[in-house]
Amino acid sequence: MNRTRIVRWLRVLLPLVALAILSTMFLFSRRPDGDSRIPYAEVDAQQMAREPRIVAPEFAGVTGDGAEVTLRAMDATPASDERDAALQQVVLDWVRPDGLAAHLTAPNAGVGEALIALSGGVQMSLSSGWTLSAPEVEAATDRSHLGASNGVVATGPFGKITSEDMELHTKPTEGGAATAENPAVLSFSGGVRLLYQP
Repeated sequence: MNRTRIVRWLRVLLPLVALAILSTMFLFSRRPDGDSRIPYAEVDAQQMAREPRIVAPEFAGVTGDGAEVTLRAMDATPASDERDAALQQVVLDWVRPDGLAAHLTAPNAGVGEALIALSGGVQMSLSSGWTLSAPEVEAATDRSHLGASNGVVATGPFGKITSEDMELHTKPTEGGAATAENPAVLSFSGGVRLLYQP
């Protein structure tokens, strides 16, 4: 008898206790912190309408002599009648059929017809062990050709080279044609200095 009476009281008391606990949770809960709001990017909509941008663009292609070119960027402004396409925070990978590869990074780049012009301080590393830095580097998209001007600093397996210009291109045959079978040539010109480090 006593046990039945206790069970009946508990059936009434336990839901009441649960309601009391829930009500105190809502009454004494803290207000949400203002810093926990979802952050929104501050974007000027009018400027975006005037200057449309492409986020994380990627371009890939193959040159006439078989080199694979892959270009990635953080964002890009599409080409218009007045200017070429402009890219920011650029990564360019260039791989020849014989396995020679170049990896280039630059703050800026412009993409024109058959040409990618990297600028703002270009860093380039070759799979053959060379590393180069130059203010500007141009990469052809119709043939295997990388060219730098306005001062080049290169570090290789045997030392350090400084020069005005640099070219990495396919050595042409006697007839003047450059094919995938021809070797690549890295050449420096314009006040070349070599610091030999055995």
